[in-house]
Amino acid sequence: MSELKRGVYKHFKGNYYELLYIATDSETLEKVVVYRALYGERGVWVRPIGMWSEIVVGKDGKPTERFTYVGQELPE
Repeated sequence: MSELKRGVYKHFKGNYYELLYIATDSETLEKVVVYRALYGERGVWVRPIGMWSEIVVGKDGKPTERFTYVGQELPE
């Protein structure tokens, strides 16, 4: 797995999210991603780092990254 950077990522279903931090679960010591939705109520979420980085089946039926880094700001 490559090093994750803070910044904006596009989810394979189309929405954008900001990766805020890589944190450690205090009980399991598992690495988690802390991220914020860049739409709607802009909720803050956590997800295991393995899920963030995994390959999933895209809308077109082909393998794709769940989240793809797009930079430090939302694309126009």
